[in-house]
Amino acid sequence: MASTSGTFSSLLNDIASQVEYLLAAEFKRRGFDPKLAGLYSQALVGMVALTGQWWLEARRPKRDEVAAHLVNLAWYGLSELKQRPQLVTRER
Repeated sequence: MASTSGTFSSLLNDIASQVEYLLAAEFKRRGFDPKLAGLYSQALVGMVALTGQWWLEARRPKRDEVAAHLVNLAWYGLSELKQRPQLVTRER
């Protein structure tokens, strides 16, 4: 259960730490330097958090569309960015 006493910043740091742990294991498995996992986790969490704050003010485009664009940027980078990304979901 999440604590309600933490600040937004401490919540983001907790999330980034969890993402770093996951990325470090994947980096190591793929032969990448796991020491860079912290950099990548901060970049990904920051991108999502700041976009989320912006969206709370703008409320446009729709939330699913914003998520699709975030995944588009994180997955493809600027060099392979898709013009009209869509989320693909799978039933579990």
